[in-house]
Amino acid sequence: MISTLEKEITFRFLKARKKDGFLNVISIFSFIGISLGVAVLIIVMSVMNGFRTELINKIVGFNSHITVQSYGDPIYKSKINNNLKQISNNIIFSNSGEAVILSNNLTKGIVLRGYTDKDFSSLEITKNQKFKSKNLELINDFISIGSELSFSLNLKIGDEITLMSPSGIQTIIGSMPKQKTFTVNSIFDSGLSEFDNNVVFINLSTLEDFFGYNSTDRNLEIYLINPQNIEFQKNIVEEIFDQEFVVSWADMNRSLFSALKVERNVMFIILSLIIIVAAFNIISGLTILVKNKTRDIAILKSIGVLNKSIVKIFFLVGVIIGTSATIFGIFLGVTFSIYIEDFRHFLSSTFNISLFPEEIYFLSKMPYEINPISIILISICSIIITVIVSIFPAFKAAKLDPIKSLKYE
Repeated sequence: MISTLEKEITFRFLKARKKDGFLNVISIFSFIGISLGVAVLIIVMSVMNGFRTELINKIVGFNSHITVQSYGDPIYKSKINNNLKQISNNIIFSNSGEAVILSNNLTKGIVLRGYTDKDFSSLEITKNQKFKSKNLELINDFISIGSELSFSLNLKIGDEITLMSPSGIQTIIGSMPKQKTFTVNSIFDSGLSEFDNNVVFINLSTLEDFFGYNSTDRNLEIYLINPQNIEFQKNIVEEIFDQEFVVSWADMNRSLFSALKVERNVMFIILSLIIIVAAFNIISGLTILVKNKTRDIAILKSIGVLNKSIVKIFFLVGVIIGTSATIFGIFLGVTFSIYIEDFRHFLSSTFNISLFPEEIYFLSKMPYEINPISIILISICSIIITVIVSIFPAFKAAKLDPIKSLKYE
């Protein structure tokens, strides 16, 4: 417990006096350093969490959350039970293959995805405001291409393109690649150039005829109500389709999200060094405070104040500086994170520079996501560092000999 005397002396030592000018400067720099360290850490973690969430939303908005691929036997919808219906809001069949697109004397390798007309209209990308089409039909020889592909091949709705299949057809002069002409019926924009530049959609029956597939080769695409909790829901699907290959969006993008996780952890460690460096100013400040208060400490000891009380007093001085700086840093970091897009606009207009260009990051605004767990973790780390650096000067103050300290007074 902390006595009233210890509290009074602690707050007395915290008050600024003219003769302690240099000491006050160190205390101010300690406060500012820890506050900025905590704030920067919260801002960076919030932006990185926002990037991760936006990336996940774009990936799960374009791809199926879970795909069931057959090993040879057809997948029947009759296997779908109530457990699967409870976690999904859309279950459709699809197929895919690789082909070469030919247009305006340009060629490009692409991935073809086939859906029925009804299933295609239920996909998230068709509900996007940037989706352009005469109608949502995906029948016969209609094709839907990405915005990046339309730009690189200079295509617009109504243009005709030719697809060339790697599977050939036999002619009198040998095997020739199968070709088919399609009309661009719609242009989608997923927000990720990798998808928009390499994936196109055609009718499912047309795709199977083009590649010579059987309808029994179709995959089952499952769209979940909550795609975030993917591992638990993938286990449910694997129990239902125990003879088929089950893959989730997390499996297909595991390397990307592993890299993001590593980057986030490294940034946390690097930016934590700011707090550690600032915390060492507390050691300097408390050491100078102990030196300046040598006479006061000697008087306190001579009137019967115990060593443990001296330790508590100087320990509390360091902890109060560190804790108050941490709280202010949290306020600063959360506020900046919430208004980070306004700050970006202000800096861009003031200095006439392009921060966070949309054509590079494919996001219309700088994302952020304030995670309470991250804030609590940052706060705990900051306070622990403050507590640790306050221990040494506090014990040093308790070891002062009152007789030697008052000898020349």
